[in-house]
Amino acid sequence: MIHRSWMRNRGYGDEMFDGRPIIGIATTWSQLAPCNSHLDEVAEAVKRGVLQAGGFPLEFPVLSTGETIIRPTAMLFRNLMAMDAEELIRNNPLDGVVLLSGCDKTTPGLLMGAASVDLPTVMVTGGPMLNGKFRGQDVGSGTHVWKFEAELAAGRMSECEARAAEGCMARSKGHCMTMGTASTMACMAEALGMQLPGSAAYPAVDARRFEVAQQAGRAIVDLVERDIRPSAIMTREAFENAIRANAAIGGSTNAFIHLMAIAGRIDGVELDLDLFDALGRDVPTLVDLMPSGRFLMEDFAYAGGLPVVLRRLIDAGVMHPECLTVTGRSVGENVAGAECFNDEVIHPWDAPFQPAGTGTAVLRGNLCPDGAVLKQSAASPELLVHEGRARVFDSPEAYHEVSDDPDLDITADDIIVVRGAGPKGYPGMPEVANVALPTKLLKQGVSDMVRISDGRMSGTGYGTVVLHVSPEAAVGGPLSLVRDGDRIRLDVPARALSLLVDDAELDNRRAQADAAAAGNSEAPGAPDGAAPTTPGGYAWLYRRHVQQAHLGADFDFLSGTRGHAVPRDSH
Repeated sequence: MIHRSWMRNRGYGDEMFDGRPIIGIATTWSQLAPCNSHLDEVAEAVKRGVLQAGGFPLEFPVLSTGETIIRPTAMLFRNLMAMDAEELIRNNPLDGVVLLSGCDKTTPGLLMGAASVDLPTVMVTGGPMLNGKFRGQDVGSGTHVWKFEAELAAGRMSECEARAAEGCMARSKGHCMTMGTASTMACMAEALGMQLPGSAAYPAVDARRFEVAQQAGRAIVDLVERDIRPSAIMTREAFENAIRANAAIGGSTNAFIHLMAIAGRIDGVELDLDLFDALGRDVPTLVDLMPSGRFLMEDFAYAGGLPVVLRRLIDAGVMHPECLTVTGRSVGENVAGAECFNDEVIHPWDAPFQPAGTGTAVLRGNLCPDGAVLKQSAASPELLVHEGRARVFDSPEAYHEVSDDPDLDITADDIIVVRGAGPKGYPGMPEVANVALPTKLLKQGVSDMVRISDGRMSGTGYGTVVLHVSPEAAVGGPLSLVRDGDRIRLDVPARALSLLVDDAELDNRRAQADAAAAGNSEAPGAPDGAAPTTPGGYAWLYRRHVQQAHLGADFDFLSGTRGHAVPRDSH
């Protein structure tokens, strides 16, 4: 009686307490997360579907992280969001859950939390914005931000023009309409089988976005009745499908970290960076989207969306068509009738946008013994094999302090090293690795340089940027030993990143660094050699327990599935 009576203050009648499935709707709606600010409307469509199917929908908020506003970086709070979602799903009397996400970290964060509980789950992403339009051309969120900022710094664009471009890039509700991390992770949710077919690409303001949300409400009730859980859908084979799909769409490098973290929440599913490289090498890039290409997510939706990509991968024999999805059918069955309506946007397998072997590469070497990644499709081909002098900066801020100096000692052949930007070092591993080029070089017409960092890059970003160097500098990784003037060699075809300094000298530098760290061992809150931080609080917890990038940057105490705490017969 006590449980029912308090629920009845919303006007629910006896019929809602007759044993029907209780469906939680976990929403990341927030006006502080612009990409997710329309999810309240999406939630209403989900509720309609749940009610149609005979379920009892109850919406609840989960921590929302908007990439564009929150500081120091949304990635710092992805794990907190996953914990929030996990505990709310686990400890409430729910039979199934629909996850509403949009911005970069909200999709993986919700999937991580739901996977840990393993109740029947459906993901609904909020959809991309409409194509940006500026002076007669399509412009992409994020991607054109970097381009316009470079033009502004070089004096080729006025402040007034830049202000006008801002509104032209973001002219509707939704997340980035480039193949950035938000769009990539929506596609990954669909490729994993956790989102309804075709729903990753529909624009946020398209009526089909709300139609598919309503379908998701019906689908979750069916999944509850059939007891189909995420562990039955997100299998090792499903992750292999997602990895290959990411290569085919030219997806964000951030997908590597997020897929690793999601897989880490599922018992019996183990991934590693080498698997990403091995599976991606034989897959050509089929989708011509910014930042690697010309088109945007709206065009991708009209061309047929992800089902076309998945069908082409299945027809080529590089996917597992038998993998179960939230429709209750296999991915092969879901996409059997997928048809492409624009081969310029989604290229055929035998006439790809970029050939196999040009996707995101996993690098190894004495500078990154646990791996690093580079998105080849967003890089300059002439820089994929390059040797240069290191110009080293101990933080993104240290670089920005001097990047506008006309007398900065730097040339286009140099390699910019930005360290102190990893999971523990910043903390949170911000999207700063693709730092803007020095102003003096921009004014000379230089458009790209090799950059190396233990940080990340926005999925909307571009350039020849080595990312996620692991282990990071803050825990004593080799990146911490690089000095100004050292020679570094990048060889992407050979999957190699090398610091051209002999082992004896590196051993000497490490001994000096260890001695200096020992003298600072009493610094409050300094974990494992990372820079000191204020004792207590979430950032302290994060730095103590976050794993390195090659492990997904999840917390070390959150691996595996922990189940649900409220038995169904007590609901």
